[in-house]
Amino acid sequence: MFPQLILKPKKDRAFVHRHPWIFSGAVAQTPKAENGEIVEVHSNEGKVLGYGFFNPFSQIVCRVFEFDPTDKVIDAAYWQEKIRKALAIRMELIDFSRTDSYRLLHAEGDFFPGIIADAYGKSLVVQLLIKGTERLLPELKSAFMNLGFEHIYLKTKQSSQIIEKINEEVTWLTEPIDLPVVIHENDVKLKVDFEKGQKTGFFLDQRENRDLARTLSKGKKVMNTFCYTGGFSVYALKGGAELVHSVDSSKDAIAMCEDNVALNGFSDRHQSYVADCFDFLKQAEPHFYDLIILDPPAFAKSARKIENATRGYKELNMLGIKRIKPGGMILTFSCSQNIDKLLFQKIVFGAAADVGRNVRILQQLGQPLDHPVNIFHPEGEYLKGLLIYVE
Repeated sequence: MFPQLILKPKKDRAFVHRHPWIFSGAVAQTPKAENGEIVEVHSNEGKVLGYGFFNPFSQIVCRVFEFDPTDKVIDAAYWQEKIRKALAIRMELIDFSRTDSYRLLHAEGDFFPGIIADAYGKSLVVQLLIKGTERLLPELKSAFMNLGFEHIYLKTKQSSQIIEKINEEVTWLTEPIDLPVVIHENDVKLKVDFEKGQKTGFFLDQRENRDLARTLSKGKKVMNTFCYTGGFSVYALKGGAELVHSVDSSKDAIAMCEDNVALNGFSDRHQSYVADCFDFLKQAEPHFYDLIILDPPAFAKSARKIENATRGYKELNMLGIKRIKPGGMILTFSCSQNIDKLLFQKIVFGAAADVGRNVRILQQLGQPLDHPVNIFHPEGEYLKGLLIYVE
């Protein structure tokens, strides 16, 4: 028997639409439960609606993982089945003869809020984002090992009552292995460091967009801004780029980028720069590059920062549109969840209008198939991008 969270009258509409977040304003009776405990969600009339992870310190007071409470037993087998279903989808979607790295669990996108799990071969990097999934750690480890993962690395962000104070804790749940590891993605080799790298070590969400860059790069001069460890750069070189310039403000990222370029045998056509990407674009020779990749980190990590983020994205795209060769293309992205597709397109429109060059959208881009979006939770569609052609 789980503690009961009771909703206010007429506040069960989210359950009709299966949105996984319950906000504190919808709650009539808060359960006597600790942070992370599983609670049973009831309508005001007493009907059992589902189950979720409770958090008394968040505006999102409950993250629902089960909307069909009938005859449900929430035990280790329940969680293992959730993970097994997620893996089954990936097995259908990914060509494992060319790629050994993918997202196994995508939080709400896999009806499992509070967890991200990225597979790198036989290694799994797990981010537990809420106390609820932290409490499941023994069951999760067992389930992952049963699926054949040999090495599990844990990255946990544990939020305290004061939101700004976030302690990041990293732990091997198995015997540690030497890092970085070498992964294969669309027949490209890349080094990934779980401990030192951002997120889980690499940005698997750009896999399909990197492959698009490969198809566009033959004979082209390419600039890859915010290059991180050089994923787009290596793909462009593999696609036959005449030259690739990789730019990032991090010395460590550039060092790994150079390693990845060398690992694939392309060092003779590559040059890297440790520099601020905005400054580099401002100083770049006009009309030199045929393809520019703009893939910055999230500028808007909260709704309060949307206005500043909008200005940042607009300035970045203006610089790219000014510098690109006539007839050139730009791959431009935003990974800010708070910037939706329509707003991002409006930002790029504003940049093109202010620069005064004709721009066409050739393709709208997003996250790959192993980063599914729960149709009831559109907030999960965080990555958006455009391939634009500049006259």
